[in-house]
Amino acid sequence: MQGETQTRFGIALGLGIVFIGAVALQQDIFLRLLLGLGLGVALTKGSIGFAGSVNRAYRRGSTQLIQTLMLMFVITAVINAGLILGGGIEQYQLWVNPINLGLIVGGLMFGFGMTLSSCCASGVMVEMVSDVPRALVTLLMFGLGVFIGLPIQASSSLVTETLLSTSSFEGKGVYLPDLFSWGPLNGYLMSVIVTIAFASLTIYIAKRYEASRKQKGTYLGVEGEMAREQVATSSSPLSIFSGLWTMNFAAIVIAIIFGIMMATTSAGWGASTPFGLWFGKLLIALGIDSQSIAAFTHRPEKLFTMPFFEYGVSVQNLRILLGTLVAVLWLGKWASPLKSQYTFKHYALFSVGGLLMGVGTRFANGCNVGALYTPIANFSLSGWVFFGALVVGGILGNQFDRKVKLIAAAPLAKPAMQ
Repeated sequence: MQGETQTRFGIALGLGIVFIGAVALQQDIFLRLLLGLGLGVALTKGSIGFAGSVNRAYRRGSTQLIQTLMLMFVITAVINAGLILGGGIEQYQLWVNPINLGLIVGGLMFGFGMTLSSCCASGVMVEMVSDVPRALVTLLMFGLGVFIGLPIQASSSLVTETLLSTSSFEGKGVYLPDLFSWGPLNGYLMSVIVTIAFASLTIYIAKRYEASRKQKGTYLGVEGEMAREQVATSSSPLSIFSGLWTMNFAAIVIAIIFGIMMATTSAGWGASTPFGLWFGKLLIALGIDSQSIAAFTHRPEKLFTMPFFEYGVSVQNLRILLGTLVAVLWLGKWASPLKSQYTFKHYALFSVGGLLMGVGTRFANGCNVGALYTPIANFSLSGWVFFGALVVGGILGNQFDRKVKLIAAAPLAKPAMQ
């Protein structure tokens, strides 16, 4: 199945998923389906992935994705400012996370792990469409990591207590509008300006780094990014489906979807916790008592026993995978995702990466979505602290990954002559 045939099949599949969901699912779960489909399409057609931000910069010298993410953060923060200012913080479940050692440790672990697996919590659903072996191993170990980290998240003071907090979230974290409550728009204008300042500083550093790589001759670029820079207008009526999206356009779409999510569900985007719940469901299927699992994780037993399609975030995660599949078909790029040339060493790295990311999400109270994107969009200072730790962890992870592969590729030394 090639070209326009794939595109037409993808359109039919997308419409079919929406129709079946509308008929079979409750309204709030169906909304999660639509949001997940939209995220999957945008992430794929725009070649956007949170894990790639550090990986592309370190391995290829390109910081275009980092710059695009900063644009996305700012746009989403502006949308959120309007929503929260109009409705009040009481109306929303804002992700203002604690600032503590757990946040830093979690960011380091997550950054380190995502370089080994080359994907993150939402990214593993995207990668499942094109690379099942890598994504499946990462998914299983990620779920294990989240599962064994749930009791740490619930009881460890490294995770639950905060070193800094503000009045609206006393003992929970720093909410930027509280720092500027004396200013216009109840502090939200200054909070947006601070977000723009952080993002601008990041872009400045990223551009300087990329320029340095180009000057040294070590800049390689990313094929997918370069293709999207040269997006051409097509006369085909299917071009809206089959064409690539620029990264900035995809970022704007994701920001709008996030805004719709906030307005309709009163909460931002989360992705990692369901992986631990899925692992718990797997253990129940293998004969482990659900009450024992609930006692171990400090989570309600119902979360592990309720039907899959009744938990909105699980449905949203699954629909990211389906949205990715639809987008890949639209682009006419579908190929067998089962082919693999990975060695045992590769699978070991994927396993370690998934486990580190999973446990890291519990220390940091979220992943690249729940500890980075949503907190920044919700004006939590914790998001920027996590970002700093994530970058450091990503650099260390890439250095480790490179050394392991160099050692594996080196020929064995011949024994000395006796």
